[in-house]
Amino acid sequence: MSILRRSCDFLSVLTIAAALVTPALAGTSLLTDKPDLSSFSQDDLNRVTDMLDREVGQGHLAGAIMLIQHRGKPVYYEAFGVRDPATMAPMTTDTIFRLYSMSKPVTSVAAMILVEQGKLRLDDPIAKFIPSFAHPQVATERTDAGGKSYLDFAPAEKPITVLDLMRQSSGISSAFTNLGLITQLYLDADLFDGDFDNTDFAARLAKLPLAYQPATVWDYGHSTDLLGRIIEIASGQSLYDFQKQYLFDPLGMTDTGYYVLDPAKAPRIAQPMPTDRIIGNETISDPTVKRRWESGGGGLVSTTGDYARFLQMLINGGTLDGVRILKPESVQLMRQNQVAPASDVKPWAYYYPGAGFGYGLGFGVRTGPGEDGVPGFIGEMAWGGAAGTYFWTYPDQDMVMILMVQTPTQRGRIQPILKTLVYDAIKK
Repeated sequence: MSILRRSCDFLSVLTIAAALVTPALAGTSLLTDKPDLSSFSQDDLNRVTDMLDREVGQGHLAGAIMLIQHRGKPVYYEAFGVRDPATMAPMTTDTIFRLYSMSKPVTSVAAMILVEQGKLRLDDPIAKFIPSFAHPQVATERTDAGGKSYLDFAPAEKPITVLDLMRQSSGISSAFTNLGLITQLYLDADLFDGDFDNTDFAARLAKLPLAYQPATVWDYGHSTDLLGRIIEIASGQSLYDFQKQYLFDPLGMTDTGYYVLDPAKAPRIAQPMPTDRIIGNETISDPTVKRRWESGGGGLVSTTGDYARFLQMLINGGTLDGVRILKPESVQLMRQNQVAPASDVKPWAYYYPGAGFGYGLGFGVRTGPGEDGVPGFIGEMAWGGAAGTYFWTYPDQDMVMILMVQTPTQRGRIQPILKTLVYDAIKK
């Protein structure tokens, strides 16, 4: 079908001047075939469009892409605003986004491929691959009689396993948590200094204590980054080379990787608003700058189309277009909740999956309908990234939803609104 464009005002915030309203494109349809909308309310889909048009028009987002895919075909595929506020280039289907933690499901699938190849077991102690993790110490913050905080150290009671890395129960924390003296240790370790690779990063982590005993607490740290190093050791390849050979190339994910080194592709990278470029204490990453580190937990970049193929493979039970990536039983295992009450792993105080969600092997899984205040179907798989990208799927309904934006500050606000609108658009 022809591409339809509706006019709107796009508010572009410039760093060298006051806010500026610039005419731009909004709600550009990316559909090339007439979709089957028999299972959807067109009026409610229009509310999705209105919401994202409004977010762009009010200057909250530079641009966005929203995809709703049903039975492997897009029924809603719209681009909003611009991919770069500096150039005002319109948002397009081939725009490349920083995934941040949406890298975790991809790296977790890579690990499951190695499990199927017999090169990795979920119950393998990670010390089998990285001996420096053979005797980790666990730090606990305590308070003495004078009210002064200190760290008490004790040996780990059991080894960290590959399963612990995949379900975030290794005890390995990060500098982005709020664990007092333990977090300060991670900050003081300067984990991200210099040009390092996965070998170096694993060595740095091994020098730090665990925040919890292994297999007891879901703690969102650097577990998947360490999993990336184990993939390298078990496969004999770099993390990217392994993922490219067994995931990206077979699935046709041609724009997915850790860096964008082709000068012709660089203008396709989505950029946030100039005032929305900070994640924690760090400026949003520049994927055109090559570094040795390939962060399995947060380093990938991709397009909407590439990631949709990855997700469709998962809800198909491990296959897409005649290519099998995983066995159905492997995908089913990844979708099973690994956190209490399904196991002895208790949710951390900052439990990102949220109420009504468990955590599988690399992503959240819905265990209760609407307990987090947002409606959905039990079995939903979902995860997001620090720069705003977010996906959720309804496997039993054969549906994939992806929101691609680059907005560290607005993601927590817009995601639940959007999920509710999409849910309302599904005819019961």
